[in-house]
Amino acid sequence: QVQLVESGGGLVQAGGSLRLSCAASGRTFSGYTMGWFRQAPGKEREFVADIDWSGGMTSYTNSVKGRFTISRDGAKNTLSLQMNSLKPEDTAVYYCVAQLARLKYWGQGTQVTVSS
Repeated sequence: QVQLVESGGGLVQAGGSLRLSCAASGRTFSGYTMGWFRQAPGKEREFVADIDWSGGMTSYTNSVKGRFTISRDGAKNTLSLQMNSLKPEDTAVYYCVAQLARLKYWGQGTQVTVSS
């Protein structure tokens, strides 16, 4: 059974940092692109960042470029998102995702709240 379990969310003041982690289990994720989405209250889920299976290619939504860094450890099946210079508009539930072609797995989400 595939499981993606996020951790590291919490409450932080604007300008602060958090590091999210995602532990993947249940299969090998070689070849999978992994990433983060987020959903704020009353808004649609949106793409944040992703990283290819080799860890060599990353992409970010414009609003987090220069502030967030995505990384993965293939040997440990873990995914991380370092979030710096957090803003109140970054407040959302953050979801880990793993995708290969039509196969897509989601975590249960972790809450990030940034106070002004």
